Amino acid sequence: MEHHPAAARLTEAAASAAQQQGGGGDMLRIVLIVMILGCALTAWFLLRGYKQKDD
Repeated sequence: MEHHPAAARLTEAAASAAQQQGGGGDMLRIVLIVMILGCALTAWFLLRGYKQKDD
């Protein structure tokens, strides 16, 4: 598996936020969940146009 520096930075940021007191960790979790859902919806929207239509 390849090493991705961006993924390492994201993991480090998540670990750092989890160690801090307060709502920083909660906010990071919310942002990550929204980003993942947004990516999934965007992929679905773009890929549905490639569906074969047998008319």
